[in-house]
Amino acid sequence: MTRPPADLAQPAHAAPTLHHVMVVGGTATEWSDMQLDDWEKRIDELGSYCASIGVPWLTVRVYRGEGSSERDITTGGRHDVGGCCVAVDPHGDGRRRFADAMNALEPTLTVTEATVNAALYGPAESEPDLIVVLGPPTQLPPSLVWELAYAELVFIPVTWSEFGAGDLAAAVVDFAGRHRRFGGLDDE
Repeated sequence: MTRPPADLAQPAHAAPTLHHVMVVGGTATEWSDMQLDDWEKRIDELGSYCASIGVPWLTVRVYRGEGSSERDITTGGRHDVGGCCVAVDPHGDGRRRFADAMNALEPTLTVTEATVNAALYGPAESEPDLIVVLGPPTQLPPSLVWELAYAELVFIPVTWSEFGAGDLAAAVVDFAGRHRRFGGLDDE
């Protein structure tokens, strides 16, 4: 996939379909080693791009948590960037995150897709429409479990340190050209 300039705009016909974008890349060690100024620039760059195309939610998640304690990653939390809420999630074990979210539900609450979404994504209230995975398309990140049900995956063969808004724009353009079936089959 070629890397377009960071100011590449998303086609107008695709804007309404993107509510939540997720970027999955880097190890916990790479995240821990990144300087705070570099984190702020990265979050601002990615969040600004999403805001510019009307995406209200961006989640940035570590690819896997091996090699460093998730407690060492101090960049987690939510950041408002020009109208896009950027959630930084340093938890590399999707099964553990899912189990923790389910255990945190009220015992009397009926578990439905909506309650799972609310528990996992908070105010975003929905799984991602697009997941950008940094790395080869031959392996899915262990940090994804629930998200794989309906999201479109775009693999970008770059490392976390190389990834920028131009790469995210290329993934959005790829997404815009897809016909989403949400797990269904084409009518023939």
